[in-house]
Amino acid sequence: MAGLRERKKEQTRQRIAAAALKLFTERGFDAVTVNEIAEAAELARATVFAYFPSKESLVLQGVGEEDLAGIVAGRSPGQSPLEALRAHYRAFATGPVAATDREALITRMRVIFDSPVLSSAANGLLYRQRQALARVLAEEYGEMTAVLMAAQITASLLALQEAFFNRLTVGTPLEEAGGGLAEDVELAFDLLEHGIDHAKGQ
Repeated sequence: MAGLRERKKEQTRQRIAAAALKLFTERGFDAVTVNEIAEAAELARATVFAYFPSKESLVLQGVGEEDLAGIVAGRSPGQSPLEALRAHYRAFATGPVAATDREALITRMRVIFDSPVLSSAANGLLYRQRQALARVLAEEYGEMTAVLMAAQITASLLALQEAFFNRLTVGTPLEEAGGGLAEDVELAFDLLEHGIDHAKGQ
């Protein structure tokens, strides 16, 4: 029974998100109310908020939620922070990305880019992600070093995401875009590990 309940909850969550994304795409994020989303999903307003705490979260699910700090804190003995993060993103590029809904991702990112409110909220989430990573790194490297490391790591990861998204928007097949992401992951972490001079040998 627990499994059935979880499936129903996930179906409801997807139904709300799909209804919201459709309205946001048609009219823009700012012009749509939560009441209209609830009506389109044929649910009560309270039900929408039970699944999504704010209107912004309907679009920003997953943004800044990658637990970079947790990956670093939970790494194997003898493994460096960069090695742990590289392994995580290497696995992601060859695994979960293959199951991405290409059109839904493109639509969601366009809604975010077209809304100053969403763009600002996304930047806030990414900032908190970077701060959390810096706090974990500071335990080993010291505060300022950790701040600079976290800034370089998160900037590189954001660039990877943007490159992947740009490939999709110009019509690159998902499998090919995923292959490009896998190559970019290796390049990004090579540069983080060895520095800019490493680029001369590429």
